[in-house]
Order: sequence, then structure tokens, then C-alpha cells
Amino acid sequence: MEKWRTFFLLSFLSFAIYGLLSLVVADDAAIMNKLAVSLSPAPSDWSGTDPCNWTGVSCDANERITAIGLASKSLTGALPSDLNQLTQLRILDVNNNHITGPLPSLANLTNLQQVYLDSNNFSSVPGSFLTGLISLQTLSLSENSHLEPWSIPLDLAQSSSLVTLYASNANVMGTIPDIFGSLPNLQSLRLSYSNLTGILPPSLKGSYIKNLWLNSQAYGLSGTIDVLGTIAQLSQVWLHANKFSGPIPDLSKSTSLFDLQLRDNQYTGIVPETLMSLPSLQNVTLQNNKLQGPYPQFKSSVNVAIGTNNNFCNQEPGPCDPQVTALLSLAGGFGYPISLSDAWDGNDACQGWSFVTCQGTNVTGINLGMQQLSGTISSAIANFTSLKNLYPNDNNLTGPIPIELTGLTQLQTLDVSNNNLTGIIPDFPASLNLKTSGNPLLGNVFATSGSSTSVSPGLIAGAVTAVVVFLGIASIISYKCYSKKRHQKFGQVHENGKEIQLFEGENAVIPIEVLQRVTDNFSGENILGRGGFGVVYKGKLHDGTQIAVKRMESASMGTKGLREFHAEVSMLRRVKHRHLVAVLGFCINGNERFLIYEFMSQGTLGQHLFKWNENKYPPLTWKERVIIALDVARGLEYLHIFFAQQSFIHRDLKPSNILLGDGMRAKVADFGLVKNTPDEKCSLYTRVAGTFGYLAPEYAATERVTTKVDVYAFGVVLMELITGRKVVDTTVSEEEFHLVTWFRGFLTNKDNIREAIDPTLDPDDETLGNICKVAELADHCTREPSQRPDMVHLVNALSPLVEHWEPTFHEDEEILAINLQRSLSSSFVAMAREIGIAKESLEFRVEHGCN
Repeated sequence: MEKWRTFFLLSFLSFAIYGLLSLVVADDAAIMNKLAVSLSPAPSDWSGTDPCNWTGVSCDANERITAIGLASKSLTGALPSDLNQLTQLRILDVNNNHITGPLPSLANLTNLQQVYLDSNNFSSVPGSFLTGLISLQTLSLSENSHLEPWSIPLDLAQSSSLVTLYASNANVMGTIPDIFGSLPNLQSLRLSYSNLTGILPPSLKGSYIKNLWLNSQAYGLSGTIDVLGTIAQLSQVWLHANKFSGPIPDLSKSTSLFDLQLRDNQYTGIVPETLMSLPSLQNVTLQNNKLQGPYPQFKSSVNVAIGTNNNFCNQEPGPCDPQVTALLSLAGGFGYPISLSDAWDGNDACQGWSFVTCQGTNVTGINLGMQQLSGTISSAIANFTSLKNLYPNDNNLTGPIPIELTGLTQLQTLDVSNNNLTGIIPDFPASLNLKTSGNPLLGNVFATSGSSTSVSPGLIAGAVTAVVVFLGIASIISYKCYSKKRHQKFGQVHENGKEIQLFEGENAVIPIEVLQRVTDNFSGENILGRGGFGVVYKGKLHDGTQIAVKRMESASMGTKGLREFHAEVSMLRRVKHRHLVAVLGFCINGNERFLIYEFMSQGTLGQHLFKWNENKYPPLTWKERVIIALDVARGLEYLHIFFAQQSFIHRDLKPSNILLGDGMRAKVADFGLVKNTPDEKCSLYTRVAGTFGYLAPEYAATERVTTKVDVYAFGVVLMELITGRKVVDTTVSEEEFHLVTWFRGFLTNKDNIREAIDPTLDPDDETLGNICKVAELADHCTREPSQRPDMVHLVNALSPLVEHWEPTFHEDEEILAINLQRSLSSSFVAMAREIGIAKESLEFRVEHGCN
């Protein structure tokens, strides 16, 4: 009887699944029939009930629509609004037709990779047009001039795989969104003949764009183009017919640049020598700007258009007059403002140059007062040996007064008043009429007694006395405030005589007696694992809550271990993310250091991958493995991008540092080697640290660490999840010794990939396809740094492979973490009082640690 019940149940489920699949296929067919009706003339064979047999239509094995190819068919009509219900669609190509009406929303077509809508007559772009297109690689909708004005949506940042974006002559308006940090694979950006305004987005810095077309905007993009100097892969740049200003940056990194169109803008300054010597340059246009300095001389192989509408000192190659060169250097300190480019034209500074006075052929006066200048005063001004009067007053100048000006023996008046200058005032002769008022940060108390701003010895003495009195009062106030608040601090660690504040809050310092109680005096039976700097014990609070206690001895750790202790505490105190392990407190007891973590009930990923039989665990299923991979990717994504608005690098990702909790959900642990990259930098140099096999080759060779170091290690972990093998296995042959090299051998012929898969998985065809996708990700992660994806891309790529998953970042995550820590902190305090540690003693421990 039980067998018949099972049979009927399985039969029912099979029919139900078949019925659902049939409904989905029917939905695809219904949408395709709508498309056939809405287009004219539809292809002649677009009839019947099976669109998989229609011209230009492709389907997968389940008869789901995957591609629609109708390019250059002279079609009219419109696209149906529910096109985004073709959830398996990968390619949509209707370019070069006469299709009208609004564009359909493509929202949440997570498999969509290629979209070609260019050269049509579409009328509008919906707001959700590009939402959730996590697999998008190409979007082309150029030559749609009938579109209503629309802006590039911020949702495009979700398309981290995007390689090509074409929207020229498509009525794009507004500013270019600053989202390029989320588009690491973008290589071609064409937005010409549009209505864009504003500046080039800062996130273009260091991107991998090769082809950049932003020319011929109706109102004109503006600002400088300095960011282009950081894009090494540039090959073609069209910026002509805009309102860009400032100097042409150093493009020497762009060795593949062959086509540079800069005409019809407002560029100023001197054409860089590095531009004229670019090895691949073939075409360049510079006419109709305000460029200065020597007439540029390019190689004979370069097709160059310079024109006569610039402000070069000569109209043929050759050096400028020395006084002209010096004045241009002065202008360079101010960023080559347009006002000076227009005013300083020609090769004779004494022939009608504004702001300049001469005696004969020598410049004797420069009056730049109230010209809205910014920047610094160039030391090149010292080349004017006949200069008598210099007036850069009433501007917004910064930096110091160049000390080289003291060598101008004929200088009579120097007026730098009402700027923002800093530094000391050089030791000018007493005869100089020096005016420095209105520069609050300029150190005029050190001026000599002969200047107009000199300060009397009595005033100096009075100022010094006032400072001493002020510091005395401030010290008393600070001491009282410190005494009042010192018991609120979590604790300090002393190293080399220095007091290091670890973090502030309440109840983070755990008394050693409490740790001894909860770990049964650090019983061997409670050991969870051993690491390079200590042992991890399991502990249990009186309310049943389990914790993990990492015990380290500073004498054995040495300076390196202490640094890592400080790093880990400083890091973990701020981490509040579901896929990064949380720290609950710390303790310092003599030479020992303790970190208290949340307890992860299922141990480490390494134990489940490599010692599952020994530990009597069931082998991990593929679903569990891919969920673990996604959890780890999200944790690293948070470190690299979202944590404290800085980029942190883990440097020691490996299975033993990936902890598993209930439901086999993963958290990244062990932050002792974490490094954060300085502001405005994407890399730093540091000593090599980590674990052999997981170290990125470029890091081991150069000590240069970037987030791509973690991506490499993540790729190795993916290989271990697929194969069930350690990264280094001394028990196998030399050819199989190193996992990365061995595994890549199977990727060249994917028919053999089954041979590399962990035998415990025994995948069916569908699971094998899933594994192959993860194998490709692992391959990309372990390539050269420039070819590796970032963690945002990896999260987006892994997410569709997991049936049920939750967003990376929840608004309530931080609140939950805080509540957890407060709850456990209360338990620690209760246990401390239970074993006789008085409140006063607890406060003492908060102040001094738990010695």
C-alpha cells in the first residue's frame, strides 16, 4: 500500500511539474504571437503554434525562447510591452528597422546578454528599462532620434558584465551617472550627438574603456579631462564639439591610443610632449581651442589638424621666448585659466599682453589682482629678474609664497593679500612693500621686522603667553573630561609603551574568570581548532548561548601577532554583516590575548570538504556548495565596497577561514591580515602574507595588494568546492600537485570536466551545466589581475545559480548585530557578577583590560 502511495505521489508531482512547464512554454508562445501580430510585415513563416520553428527565433531544450533576431527586415509596428516575460531571453536584435512606439521594459531579464535596438524610430524609454539586467553585456540603441529625452538610469550599475554601451543620437540628456566603478568590464561607450551636460564622472578613473565617444553634445560637456590620464586601455577618444577646458592631461599610459579628437573645445595650456610621442597615435585634431605654448610637432606618420584658432606662441614648431615661457608657467600654476589664454597670445609679452607691464623688452610688472584665479604661485616667476611689482592679490590662491622670489633683487612691491596662502613668509628685504593681510593661515608671525606685516617682539611674547595659558586650561579640561569618560571605554592594549585604544562601547572587555568558566578552564574537550597564533575553544554561557574563544599568547605571537590582534579587533568591532563573523568581545590577560566570536555550529568549510568522512559529516551537496560560494562572495563584496565606505582586503581567504552555521550558511572569518587601501588608491604595497596556494602570483612577486588578490583566492576556493581537493596535495603526482594548474587543464576541453568533479557529487546533466558555469568563474578569477572580475560581478553571476537567496545588504542587519552583542554582553556581565566580580572591579577591567 505504501509503495502505491509513493507511486501516485511521484506521478502527481511529475504531472504538476510538466503542467507548470507547459504553462510557461505556452506563455512564451503567447508573447511571441503578440510580437508577430504587432510587427509588419512579420516573417512569412511566423505562424503556427511553435515559435521555436520560426525564422530568427531560438529556444532552449525546454522550448523557452532564448533569442529573437530580426535585424534589417524593414519592419514597422511596435514591440509588445510584456516582452520582459520571456525570462530565458538572452539575445534581442531588432536593429535597423522602422519600429515605433515606446520601448518595452526589459526589467529583471536576468539572462539577457545582448540587446540591439539601434536605427529605429522608438518614441520613449520606460523608467524600469534597465532594472535587474545582471547578465547584460551589450546594449545598443543608437540612432533613435525620435526618443523623448531620457537619462541613463542608475540601475545600469547592476549590469556589471556590461562591455558595450551605444546610445548616440538617441536624445540622452542630463549628466553621465557616476557608476563606472560598478562596470569593470565596460570597454566601449558611445553617447555622441546627445544632450549631455556636466563633467566626466570621477569613477571613470582607472577604468578599462577602450572606445570613448562623447562628442557633439547639444549644450556641451564641461570641466577638465584629467581622468583620461588614468585609463591605460584607451584606443579611440572622441570628445570634439563640447565645452571641455583645462590642459590636455598626460596620456602616456595609453600606449594603444590611435585616434584622439579634441577639436572645438576650450582646452588651454601646453600640448604635452608625451602626447606627441605616443607610439600608436595616427589621428589627432586640436583646432578651435585655446592651447598655448610651442606649436606642437607630431611624428610625420600622424594625421594631425591643428588649425590657426589656438594661442600658440608661434605658428610653426620651435621654442617660445623665455619670458613667454615663464608667464605660461605662472599660468600653469593657476590651471591655465581661459582668461590668461585669451590675454597672452603671441611670442612677445611686451606687445599688448594684458596684466603685464614692461620697460623696453623686460617684464617689470604683473598685475593679476581680482581675476578669480585659483591654484598656486609658480616659482617660475623668479625668472623675471627685472620684475618690480607683482600683484596676485584678491584671488583664491593656495600654497606657500615661493622662496625663490627672494632672489628678485629689483622687486619693490609684492601684494598677496586676500588669498588662502599657507606656510611661512620668506625672508624678504626690509625695503620690500609686502602685503599679506587676509591670509589667515599664512605664518606672518615669523616675518622680519622690516616688512609691512612685521610683528613687534612684545606682541610675539604676548601671543606665546596666551598660547601657554590656553594650553594649560585645555589640558585641565581634557583631563577632567577623560576622567569622567574613561570608564566608558572598552579597553586599551599597550605595546612598546604606547596605549592603543581598540574601541568604545559597553561590556566588550570580558573578564578572564568568565572565559575560564564558560570554557571549563579551557578544557581540551572544548577545542574547536588550532591556528597559526593560538587555539579556538567552544564556550557556553549560563543561558545556553554558545560562543567561540580564540586564545593567543603574545610571547609566541611576537610583534607580528600583536599587530594582527590589533587589526582583527579594530576590524571586527565595526563589522555587522550576515556573511562576516561577528566579534562579541576581547580580553587581555598577561601575555595572552582573547577574542570572543559568535559560535558557528558546523565548523569550517575545510572540515566539510576535506575531512568529511573523518568527522562523520555527510558530503556537501552541490546546492550547499554554491550557496556557500555566494555567501562568501557577499561577505567579500561588503569588505571591498560597502564597509565603512572604504575598500578592505582580506588577504587570507581559504576554507579554514570560512565558517559554517545553521543551514550550512557561510561567514568569512579571521581578519588578522586585513588591509584597507588608502583613499583615492586602489592598491598598496605591503609585506606578503597569507597562505601558499591561495596567494595571487602578482602579490607574491611584487608585494602589491589589491582587491583582486581576494578574487584570486576566491577562485581557488571555487575550484576546491568543485573538486573536493586541497589547493596543494602532496599525495598525488607532480602534474596534479597544484590544483589551479591541474584544474585549468580540464577547462580547455569541457567534455572532460566530469573527471575533475568531486566524486561525491555525481551530478546529473542540469547540475553539470551549473558546475561548468562556476568552473568558468573560477577560471576567470585566477587569470591575470586585469582579467579578473570584481566581487559585485561574482555575486551577480552566482545569484541565479541559487534557487533561494536574499539580498546582500539589509537595513536591519546592523540593528540585529547590535542587539545580538548587547544580549550576549548582558550575559557576560551577569556571569561576572555571579562569580563575584563587583561592579567597581568590572569598571577597573574596562579601564585596564582584564589582567
